[in-house]
This record gives sequence, structure tokens and C-alpha cells, in this order.
Amino acid sequence: MRIKICGITDPEQGKSIAQMGATAIGFICVQQSPRYVTPEQIRAVVDDLPEGCTVDRVGVFANASIEEILQVVAIGRLNVVQLHSSESPEFCHRLRDACKNKFGIIELIKALRIRTEADLEQAEAYQTCVETLLLDTYHPGMLGGTGQTIDWSTLQTFRPMCNWLLAGGLTPDNVRDALRLTRPDGIDLSSGLEHSPGQKDLQKVARLFAELRPI
Repeated sequence: MRIKICGITDPEQGKSIAQMGATAIGFICVQQSPRYVTPEQIRAVVDDLPEGCTVDRVGVFANASIEEILQVVAIGRLNVVQLHSSESPEFCHRLRDACKNKFGIIELIKALRIRTEADLEQAEAYQTCVETLLLDTYHPGMLGGTGQTIDWSTLQTFRPMCNWLLAGGLTPDNVRDALRLTRPDGIDLSSGLEHSPGQKDLQKVARLFAELRPI
């Protein structure tokens, strides 16, 4: 199962989390976020990862231009782009082509903010233009890191054609229940593993992996 831990800001924490078993680490490339990191800060974390580390490096963007995304990917040595706002399927197609032309294959993740079961209908429009979907909690004033969970019962029959990740308020305390009810291809955690925005609690991260071992 894919385990993505997002909102990384510190090289030592990034290294520790990768060594604990994360399959992806995420960097917030949205300046309004308290977890924002510059492309140069991303590069510092990536360059400090253990030699031979295969963890995915994910840049999280919100309505950024294709040119801005390509620049951050290049500086930060990212191999995954996550779109976390109102980007259209047409934009995803154009970004995918631009990434392919410049870098080769770059995985695209499109986040969908879920308020009701009807919001899941968005998935059909995106599942042919991105590699992965991510379901996060809808919040009127925040794009992510809300600490609020989706109503997992609405996701019990969600089976898109592509892989999907569950996000939104996941913690070491509730992750087993979330996985039992939803059966995603992976999970994405941020605020549920923090002391404060951007500062991970490594004891909570260790607890997360302890909870996931028997699954």
C-alpha cells in the first residue's frame, strides 16, 4: 500500500520519515499555506534523502501555471505533481504533455475535495487524464491539512479506473478503521502526524507504521 506523508519542511524529518517506510513525501508549493516550502527548500530535503532511496517526491500545487509547476519540479527534483484545487481535466492533459516533453514520465495526482457522495462524480472526468486520484475533505476556507475526515461510509463502493489515495483527518488512531471501510490504494497524512503545521511528530509517524504492519 502506498503511504504518502505530506507537508514535509525539514531535511532531517524527511530523511527519518523515508527511512521509516513512507513511499512518498509531499511538499506544499502553495504560498498561502503554513506548510509552504520554496523550491530550494524542497531540494534541500530531497538532496538529504538516503542514497538509493526510492521514495516519491510530490509537489502539491493549487491553480499554479504549467510554467511554475515545471520550474519547481526541475529545481526540487520532484517526480510527482499533485493538483489540489480547481484544475480542469483539460489542464491536466496539457500539464501531462508538458511534463512528458521536459522530464519524461511524471505522475499526476488530482485531489478531489469531497463534501457529499455526489462529489464523487468528479472522478469520472479525471481518471483518464491523471494516474492517481486523491480524496480529501471539503473545507470552504482550506485546501487541505484540515484535520477533518470524509464520511468514509460514502466511499465503500468507490472504485475508479485508476489508483486512489484517501486523505483527510487520518491519524494513527483512526487509520485502521478508515482502511477497513474504504479500501484505497494508499493513504495521505499531514496534520494528523504534526506537532504544528510543517513540524512532524516522529513518534506519531512511528505509531502510524506500527498500526499499518498487520494490514
